[in-house]
This record gives sequence, C-alpha cells and structure tokens, in this order.
Amino acid sequence: MPKDAYPYYLANEAIFANRDLVVTDKYTGEAVSVVAKADPKALDQAIQAAADAAPAMAQLAPYERQHILEHCIQRFEARADELAMLLCVEAGKPITDARGEVTRLIDTFRVASAEAINIDVGDTLELATTARAHGYRGFTRRVPVGPCSFIAPFNFPLNLAAHKIAPAIAAGCPFVLKPASNTPLSAMVIGEILAETSLPKGAFSILPCDRDAADLLTTDERIKLLSFTGSPEVGWQLKSQAGKKKVVLELGGDAACIVDSDADLVEAVNRVSFGSFYQSGQSCISVQRIYVHTTIYQRFKERLLDKIQTLEVGDPRDADTNIGPLITEKEAKRVQAWVQEAVNQGATLLCGGERNGAIVTPTLLEHVPASATLMQEEVFGPVAMLIPFEDFDQVLEAVNSSRYGLQTGIFTRDLYKVQQAWDRLNVGGVIIGDVPSWRVDSMPYGGVKDSGFGREGVRWAIKDMTEERLLVVRTIPDR
Repeated sequence: MPKDAYPYYLANEAIFANRDLVVTDKYTGEAVSVVAKADPKALDQAIQAAADAAPAMAQLAPYERQHILEHCIQRFEARADELAMLLCVEAGKPITDARGEVTRLIDTFRVASAEAINIDVGDTLELATTARAHGYRGFTRRVPVGPCSFIAPFNFPLNLAAHKIAPAIAAGCPFVLKPASNTPLSAMVIGEILAETSLPKGAFSILPCDRDAADLLTTDERIKLLSFTGSPEVGWQLKSQAGKKKVVLELGGDAACIVDSDADLVEAVNRVSFGSFYQSGQSCISVQRIYVHTTIYQRFKERLLDKIQTLEVGDPRDADTNIGPLITEKEAKRVQAWVQEAVNQGATLLCGGERNGAIVTPTLLEHVPASATLMQEEVFGPVAMLIPFEDFDQVLEAVNSSRYGLQTGIFTRDLYKVQQAWDRLNVGGVIIGDVPSWRVDSMPYGGVKDSGFGREGVRWAIKDMTEERLLVVRTIPDR
C-alpha cells in the first residue's frame, strides 16, 4: 500500500511542503495518501535550478550518465512489486497491466543506458564542393539542448514519464516533470530513486501542481524543450504558448485495426480483444475502430463477442481482472453517455455499455453512424466499434478520414497491401499482423494530424533533446 505522505522533489531534494494533494484508490474511491503540491514559486525555483545545472549535466561523461541510469534500473527492479501496487491503487490499473508497465519502465531505462554511450556523436563533412571551399573541413556533434519541461499523463504514470526522464539523463539535460495529479505516487518513487544518484544539484525536479501553476513549464524562456503527453486540446494550446522553445506533443488517437479476408481469425480475435480492452481502454492506441472484411465479418463478430464474455471486470488487485475502473467516475459517465448517444442515433449495442461507479463494462457496437461522437473523438475507455468493408483502397481512406493519426494495425498476408498501407496511411506507424496498441520502447512512436508531432522512443527523444553544433576547420595553404 502507499505511504501515508509523499514529498515533491525540488532540485533533487525531497520537500514535504504540505499535504494538499489527496490521492484516492480508483477502485474504492477512498483516500489513500497525500502528496506535497507545488506552487508557482516552487516551479520558478525548479526552473532556475535546472538552468543552473545545465553546464554540469552537459559535462557528465557518457559512462557517468550510464551509471546513473543503471542505478535506476537496479532500484526499479528491487521495488517492482511496490511500483506495480502503486499503479494498481492510484490508477486503477489491473495488476497484470501494472506489472507489465513496471517491466516497460525498466526496459526504457535500459534502452537509455545503452544509448547514453552510443549517442550519435556527429559527422565529418567534406565541404570542398566548390573551389572557394578548398581546404575546409566540417565536423558536427550533438550537444544537450538545455533545461526541459515534461508533462506526463495519468494512464501510464511510470513508463510515459520514463520516456521523458531516461532520454533526458542520457542526453545530459536537466528537467522539471509535472506528473498527473490523479497519479503522482509512482513519479515520487522515481524521484526518490533519482535522489540516490550522483546527478548534479538541480538536475531534476518532480512537482505535482495545478495546471495554472504549471504555466511556467510552457512559457518560461529558461526552458528549451517542452514534452507533453495528453489531450489534443491541451497540447495544442500549450504549443501556442510555448514561444521559441522546441515542443514535442504525443496526443490522442482513435486507432483503427483492419482485419482482411486472409487473416488468421483466432489470432486476430485474440489480439483485437486485447488491443481494445487492455488498460480498460485508457490508451491512446487502444483499438477503437475495427474494420473487418465482409467475407469474415460474421464469424469474426461471433468469436470476438465470445472472447469479450471471458473478460473479468472488477477489483484491479485481483490477478484475474481484465477491466478495472476508469480514472474517475466522471470519465466513466462520459463514456457511457457517448455509447448511449450512438445507440440513440441507430447503432447496435452488441455487448456492454453498463456502468458501476467508475467501471464501464467492455463494450462492442456496430452500425455506428459517422456523426456519432464515438466515430469522431477518442473514447479513452473500454469501447470498440465493428465496421465491415469490401475494398482495401476504401478502407484505407476510411482509416485516414479520422482527424487523428497515431498507429494502425493490419491483419493481412498480402505483401502488396502491406506496402500500399505503408505508403498511404497518414499515421505515425503501421503494425502488420498485430493491433495498433503494440509498442516497444526502443521504436520511434508518435503521430500526425491531431495526434501531435515529434517522436518518443529513446533514440528519437535524445535527438529532440540535443542539437547539432558545427565546427569548420580551414587548412591554410602553404605560401
């Protein structure tokens, strides 16, 4: 269980400033802990500390950065059970999913540890492309961009924070992290472990705070990069306020999965069921739109419904539970209202649609009209829609009709269709033989359109957190 109280971390130090942020068990609704909440003064101090720490962070040798990351890996492994239970309590995440996220936290830091000593160090450039450049040579290297601000979401409080923190350490950038107010506890454990390391004074701050207090993370010119994961509405607003700094946005999605006529039905059903309902649907690459070829549509539907009936709904502490609570009862009511709106507009509810407090039962619909909110917006809950198709060209157009573009999954054995999809789908990633919900932490991950821009994945995040610096050397000719 969580501790009674947690500090925030300001310039590497634990500060028990107050007990203002109450954290609840998302299944029972009971208060389980309190966390210190930062005010604008603390944010300002953290940003200044990061700015002051930037030279020392940049001067850390690659092996020193790697040692810091390796210490974190060892401590995460030692506290894996504690971290999984924190996720289970503060996020309502089923314990199996919570253990998986802890594994991915460790994986992300492990990838960053390797990258810390293998960062793209630059190139040698042949500049003598014209007579006037004879005797000139160029060299490039990558240098840390400077202090970074990170805003992390509630749905993966450990691993999505890790995708910001670990690359920053590997790149040599100090940072200030704002964890989601609903799920701050796991971030505080990361802070506790970072405080054990030899990071320079001021290299990190982890500050739960109100959105108004966090404005400095977006607007302050001492910050050189803002990385935000969350809703499109907030993300684009922050970008408009960010001024001259770099911005990386990982926003929402209504991920589509195409099941073509030659798909292995058993495998496709198993993976689509997982992709639609893991994490109780609270993932930006959760399967929301399922396009199934008409020749297998009925069989696929029947098997998927059978599979959904086996999903266990209830206490996320139970290892057999597949569906736990959404982050708040308000969100559960919203999801249920969207489902009812679709039904009122003519959709057929095949299963689910029920709510008990913050829990929504796994829900599958068909015949959902294009005008329904479920077809227009990210549902972020355990809801998926079946849609038949006949022509592959047309289904690619249907996938592209969304305002989002994170990832698309396709079950097909046709190599030509694979190439066609990769050429034409306006998404950040195309996953063949699996659902769009698949992600490994070393790959470039991100979207287009309203799903944001920039890429996470440790190597690509490091590129964003560094910039290229040129050196030109002239060989003076003999006189």
